Amino acid sequence: MQVFRPLYVKAMIWSRHRHAPVFLTLLSFFEAIFFPVPPEMMLAPMSLAQPKRALWFATLSLAGSMVGMFIGYALGYYAIEMAMPLVEKLGYLEEFEGIKTQAAENGFLLLVIAGFTPIPFKIFTIASGAVGVPLLPFFFGALIGRGKRVYLVAGAIRLGGARAEAALHRYIEPVGWAALLLLAGVVAWLVMRGGS
Repeated sequence: MQVFRPLYVKAMIWSRHRHAPVFLTLLSFFEAIFFPVPPEMMLAPMSLAQPKRALWFATLSLAGSMVGMFIGYALGYYAIEMAMPLVEKLGYLEEFEGIKTQAAENGFLLLVIAGFTPIPFKIFTIASGAVGVPLLPFFFGALIGRGKRVYLVAGAIRLGGARAEAALHRYIEPVGWAALLLLAGVVAWLVMRGGS
């Protein structure tokens, strides 16, 4: 059963549209709040189509994400009761308390690391708002955490060209399932850590 390939194909279609940079920025914005499709699925083919603009596309994605992240933070800070159904719908209700505890201890470091976890970044931003992580550490932690991810994708496609994009297309299903397994491992670790 293919789950990730249809999403990838749809993102590739969007990436070839003349308004693709606007779509990428909007996708990044909405993904940072509630949308389940990561913007890298659109960023990669856009970077392949126009390698010289890859870093610009990554910058647009990061800008959209950052605005969305502040909305996620505000949801956690001002309206956590409204945000909890979203957290539950995304399937991260159990992990949320552990993430909140970690955010309260060191929100900056958590956000820097969170950019490479399979748990959606929006969970970390809502949790950061819920515990009141100061805005400056939140901003820089989110900037580094998300920035390293989008610039790494754009840079890899720019350097690897069609081979890198072909590998992503060919292995999207195993990569997607591996990310889910990694997520299960992170969840198990958070639950075990919270219980000890």
